[in-house]
Amino acid sequence: MLMPDHVHFFARPSAGAKPLGIWHKMWKSVTARRLTKELSFTPPVWQDDTFDHILRSAESYQTKWEYVRENPVRAGLCLKTEDWPWQGEINSLPFE
Repeated sequence: MLMPDHVHFFARPSAGAKPLGIWHKMWKSVTARRLTKELSFTPPVWQDDTFDHILRSAESYQTKWEYVRENPVRAGLCLKTEDWPWQGEINSLPFE
């Protein structure tokens, strides 16, 4: 979910994945370079800090998913979650 001042994403590590902090740093670097090149953003694009939350149950996952989906409505950017154009799934992450 892309918001005007932050981004939310759900991710699951694969076997042999890099530690989360290293992955965050890499993701921010790659996306910042692309945003500055393709959309003429002025660096810095991202803040240094991040906030992550480990989901430990299907109920927790569903609660956080709904919270994230409602962000644009709470921010007054749209009336219904489905109206927000910058959301979606690249890959479905079923909670196991």
